[in-house]
Amino acid sequence: MQALDVIGVRMEMPSNNPIVLLREAGGVRYLPIWVGAVEATAIAFAHQGVVPPRPLTHDLLKDALEATGAALVEIQITSLQDGVFYSVLVFASGVEVSARPSDAIALALRAGVPIYGAEAVLDEAGIEFPEEDSNPANSDTAQPQVPTDAELAQFREFLDQVSPEDFE
Repeated sequence: MQALDVIGVRMEMPSNNPIVLLREAGGVRYLPIWVGAVEATAIAFAHQGVVPPRPLTHDLLKDALEATGAALVEIQITSLQDGVFYSVLVFASGVEVSARPSDAIALALRAGVPIYGAEAVLDEAGIEFPEEDSNPANSDTAQPQVPTDAELAQFREFLDQVSPEDFE
């Protein structure tokens, strides 16, 4: 499993479908996952630190887990089958619960737990954008780097030309 950082939510053009964009921590691979509009909003709110006046569904689930003592320790994006991503919520008790990646990511951001992706998922659906310089700050031991404008432009160009069927 590779640690993943949430870069943000983007809109895939021209269809305007939301995508959550993850990046391999300390690496060069990005993982785009198509999500629903409601889940995209939930992920974007949590990623940006927006606290709604009343709990959204993922806030409610986090509160319920905390109230019952069910400690969430991580989420894992475990597989990609027929173009569909699968994930699990991993609890301190060892229990694993199947979840849609969009819901798992929204919950992970709220609970402050790490997100991991299976190597096979990254190999199949990851998009590699190699570092363009040899700056030691870009090494595997450095803190995760925010993509440059050039990297994001290159990725947006890719998204303009890709469809969900390309991952089948």
